[in-house]
Order: sequence, then C-alpha cells, then structure tokens
Amino acid sequence: MGSRHRGHARWAVQPAWQDAGMTDLVTMQRHGDVAVITIDNPPLNVFSPGVPEGVAGHVRQAEADDDVRAVVVTGAGRHFVAGADITTFGMPRDRAPDLLGLVDTLARSSVPVVAAIRGTAFGGGLEMALACNWRVAAPDAQLGLPEVKLGLLPGAGGTQRLPRLVGLEVALRMITSGSPIRAERAHVVGLVDEIIDGDLIEGAVAFAERIAGTDDALRRTHDMQVAVRGEVDQTLAGARAQAAATAPGLIAPQRCIDAIDAAVRLPFTAGIQRERDLFVELLASEQSRSLRHVFFAERTAAKIDGVDDRVEPTRVARAAVIGAGTMGGGIAMNFANAGIPVTVIEVDQDRLDTGLAKVERNYQRTVDKGRLDAAEMRRRIDRITGAVDFGAVADADAVVEAVFEDMALKQQVFGRLDNAAPPGAVLATNTSTLDVNEIAAATTRPESVVGMHFFSPANVMQLLEIVRGDATSDEALITAVALGKRMRKVPVVVGVCDGFVGNRMFHKYVRESFYLIEEGALPHEVDRVMTDFGFKMGPFAVGDLAGLDVGYRIRARQAADRDPGERYPAIADKVVEMGRHGQKTGAGFYRYEQGSREPLPDPEIHGLIVEHSADLGMQRREIADQEIRDRLLGQLVNEGARILEEGIAQRSGDIDVIYVYGYGFPAHRGGPMFHAGLVGLDAVLAITEHFHEQHGRIWEPAPLLRRLAAQGATFEDA
Repeated sequence: MGSRHRGHARWAVQPAWQDAGMTDLVTMQRHGDVAVITIDNPPLNVFSPGVPEGVAGHVRQAEADDDVRAVVVTGAGRHFVAGADITTFGMPRDRAPDLLGLVDTLARSSVPVVAAIRGTAFGGGLEMALACNWRVAAPDAQLGLPEVKLGLLPGAGGTQRLPRLVGLEVALRMITSGSPIRAERAHVVGLVDEIIDGDLIEGAVAFAERIAGTDDALRRTHDMQVAVRGEVDQTLAGARAQAAATAPGLIAPQRCIDAIDAAVRLPFTAGIQRERDLFVELLASEQSRSLRHVFFAERTAAKIDGVDDRVEPTRVARAAVIGAGTMGGGIAMNFANAGIPVTVIEVDQDRLDTGLAKVERNYQRTVDKGRLDAAEMRRRIDRITGAVDFGAVADADAVVEAVFEDMALKQQVFGRLDNAAPPGAVLATNTSTLDVNEIAAATTRPESVVGMHFFSPANVMQLLEIVRGDATSDEALITAVALGKRMRKVPVVVGVCDGFVGNRMFHKYVRESFYLIEEGALPHEVDRVMTDFGFKMGPFAVGDLAGLDVGYRIRARQAADRDPGERYPAIADKVVEMGRHGQKTGAGFYRYEQGSREPLPDPEIHGLIVEHSADLGMQRREIADQEIRDRLLGQLVNEGARILEEGIAQRSGDIDVIYVYGYGFPAHRGGPMFHAGLVGLDAVLAITEHFHEQHGRIWEPAPLLRRLAAQGATFEDA
C-alpha cells in the first residue's frame, strides 16, 4: 500500500453513536460503513484519564455492529495524539489511563483499524497507531517515541511493534534518540502505509473502504518478524556504544536497547513482559524522576507571579540591538531567526561592518553543517540591517542593549534610548550582573525597562533570564517572555541582585573551585570530578572558554563591596595577569594547541598554583573526589536556598531550569535544587555544617536549608 491517495469528495456522514458510558473526550461517527473515532482532548489530545478507555469502548462498539466494515481512529484539531499524560505517571492502576488495555483492544480487533495521523503522533499516541492494522498520515505529520528524553522507554508495546514494522536498525535510531521522523520518511521505512494529500478523514475512510474485506485487512503488527540488515549482536553492540558516547551515564537508552533486543529474540508476549519490567524499573529511577522534574519545571517557569492576566504582550514587529559585538550579533540573529526585522546599531561603521560580517559567518557555518539551507540563510540575513545613528531605533517595538558590562556606559545608552525610542517600546538590557533598577533610573520610563540576559553564544544557548526591575510593568515583562518564546528560548523570570540567579550562584561555585586548587587539587582534577558527575565541562574549562578576563573585570568591580572576612582567590587574578585569558589567547588554566579547543593540562600553571599555595602558607593536601563534588554542589545549593528565600527566584524549579539550560547542569540530575532533594536536605545540611566548621562563614547554612531539613521537606515545598 505504497501509493499516494487524493481523497474524493463523495462520502456520507451518518448520525453519531453515543453510548451513555462513553467519555465526551472521544466521539464516534459513521461514514458509510466506516466508523470514525475522534479523540478531542485539546490542545494535544494526550491520553488523560478517560481517553484510552473511550477509544477502546468505541472500538468494541464498532466490532459489535454488523454494518461496520472498518474503523478509523484520529485526533481532532491539529494533532493525532501527542503522547501519554505524564502527570498521571505513578497513579494507582485503577485511576490511571488504561493505555495498555487500549493497545490490546486495537491489536485484537475483529474489524480492521486505520490510524489517521495529523500533526504529532508521539509516545503513547504512536504506540496506539502501531497497534492498529494500518496507518495513514497527512504530509505534515511527525511520528516519534520520545520517552527516552524523560528517562523512560515506550511502555505500551512500542519497543516490540516498531522494530517489526520498520526493522531493527531504524527502530534503534528512533527509540534511543527519541527524535521524530516526518511523514515522508515514515512512509519510506514502512511506518506509514499511505500519505493522504487531501482531506485526511476523507482519505482515511476511502483507504479503510479499500482494504476492508481483503486478505490482509487484519494484518497485525505483533505477528510480523523483525527485519535485520546485518548481524544482530553486532548491530545491538554498535547501538550500545553509540548510546554510551552520545548519552554518557544515562541508563534509559541502554534499557531501550535491552527491550528492542527482546523484540528480536523473544516471542511477542515475552517481549512485551520484558518491556514492561524495564519500564517499571526506569519509572522508579532517579534519572527519570529528575528528567520529568526538568520537563515540568520548564513549563512552570513560564508562569509569572503577580502579573495581571488581562495584560497582553506588546506586538513586536521590528526590533533594534545596541552593539554589534559577539552578544549583540547573536541577539540580532535571534530576532532574525524568529522572523523579526532588526537593526543593529554601533558607534562607527568599521565596528558595525565587523559585527555584521561575523553574523554572516555564523550563519554560513550553520549552512555548512547542513542545519540550514542557503535560501533561508539569505532570508534571515536580509532581516538584519545596520546603522550608526541612534535614531534608527525610532520604529522599534523592542530594543536590546548589548554593550560592554559597565554601569556608566549602560546608563548613557539608556539615557539616549529614552529620547530616541518610541513610546511603549520595551527597553531591555542584556546585563549579566548589573542592577537593572540603576539602569532603568537613567530613563524617564523605568516601567519600560526589563533585563533580557542572553547566554553566550546568544544564538545557540536556550536560557534567557528575564529580569524584573522594581518598576518594570506587567506589559514589558510579559512582552520580554513572549519574545523569548518566539525566539525558541527558555525564559525564566528572576529578580534584581548582583548576578541575578545564574551568575550569583556560579560565582560561589567558581570561587570554591579556586579554593580547591589553592588547597591541593589541580584544575584538571576538579574538572574531571564535575564531568564525571555529568557536566559537559568543569569550571576551569568553562572559564577558559568564556574568557578569564571577564571574571577578572567582575571581581575588580566588586572589590569595593568585598567581604573583608572572605578569602580572596588571588590565583585567578595571577593567571589573567600572565596574559592567559583562556582559549582566545591559547592559554588559560589549560594550554591549547593551534586550532584546537581541547584543554591540555599545563605544568606552568601547576607550578604557579603550588607556588601560590606556598605564598599563602598553605600545606597542600590530596583532596578526594567526593569532597570536590560536595563543595562545588554544596555552594550552588546553599546560595540557591538564599536566592529562593529572598524571592529572587519564584520557585526552586526555576533555579533548576536556569542551571540545566544555562550552565550545563546534567538534566538527568534534575538541577541543583532537585538533586539536593534526592540526596536529602538533612544530608546536604550536614555537609554544609561540616564545611562551615572547617572554612568559616562562607559556608554558613542558609536559613531556608536549615528549616526545610528540620521539616524533612525539599525545596519544592518552599
């Protein structure tokens, strides 16, 4: 059934059946001798309680009607079924949606069932389609099993039925990556039997009429054999090696392979039991709990406390960016990528030309990697124009300042914006540490000023800290959040303090890493402990990548307000003062070969560190991996607790989202605050008190940590 079908216009809709016990989330109508079952659970038609039961009930009703020759199952609106309702995971079985019962009903149906797929068929939605006899799809459909991204595997037959339809190799790629495929590709590999170019339901009904009564009308996926192009053991071993390389430390991809292995070697019923056992194991794992926490925390972060729900965001039809440096150029790319024309403003033509040329090079690299086609690159570049006159902001609905991190300079820029930008425009600063209220005070409209802290490289990093100043209006705030979403960022609203949430915590983390090398560790030892934990890079490699001179300037700015009782990590300044600013100078805490970004331990730095320890009168000692990990994570958590108690972050999950998306905290650990809950706040408090005794007041436990630990609670309870 590989042909394309253009649906015809002549078909009759007969009155709907309605069983008094059926849920309103699922309806059924007759189209001639074909019953069409429609899931209507907006917006994504997920399997909430009542949905799978409703579909199964209608299938049984259709089976009992002698006038029905086939059934079509589809979704209302724009989607088929976007998956299970993961808020129901862990529910008692008598209350949870019965997806397993539904797929069993479909797989054993006495009338042929056709899944008619539009939009997304993800997770449980695709598993339902796999249990049907046939599948047709609209050209825009996407099909996938993304459970691995939540630390799970498809638990309703997906690991057993998909390999039988598409073969071992394709199933391994789809299930272990969790990435969807489009309808055309699904058609090629055999997942979809026909693509419907016309009206989907009309085409699906015609398809169902055509196959009803044929010899293979009741073709059942579970009766098929798994096709294997190569040698089974070698293919599975290759998949395991690939998963270990791309997802180090994650157990879900390996369990997915275990389940697919069962599909190849075991009878279907035994394979289903193996899949179920593995699913239950993963569901209870800390990794899955952590990944599901991040999933929900990201969505909850969009909810802003204290905002008038009636306020609408400003429509941003045109934007401007002040500064064509690395950050300014990246921010301009975000606007262009979102389809918003943007003007980049610089102080002179040379700087402007240099910045715009770098933007074009960045786009070209994306094209060279096959992630963007040349025509789309040109469209995006054409949305970016340059100017050397502040008057160019006169028609901008939103302006983002991205100049050097200096308060006087930023206030000067905002003073000029106050005169040049149109009334109602959102005026955003990209400051990473400075007081947004002071910046807003340079204008006569502080209500229009908001922080939009992009992370470098701005065109790549997903996190966007939205900083709400004391005077920031609801309209400016929600406009900034809406812009972030339009740019496909993960926006998180935070309050004003030095460094906001991310950098304030990161300062403590980095400071502790400096203390560790002064006391006895070496940079590569500290970094290895954190990469073993799951970070992509340790603190010293991150510093070299970002530029050590950046932290040097921040420390200089903070010098006047420095706590005299706090040990100053002078080793960091000594490295910068040697001219070692990181990768951009070919040397920082590591050395770098020409053209390489690989950090190489440097004996020169090791000697400097040992000498510095001696100058401090410190007896260097061997520091265990556990202590390194406890001290770095402990500083993050303790400072996060202070931030939460001060109201700088709305909720602990916001802090976790910031650290996962902005600082590389491993998602399978859930973020620093959630991970602390898994460890137990009583244990975290004990660690903090231990280091408080050893190192003094920089380890004073946060009052919130003490209180929650005493209550046996977690930061989610704060």
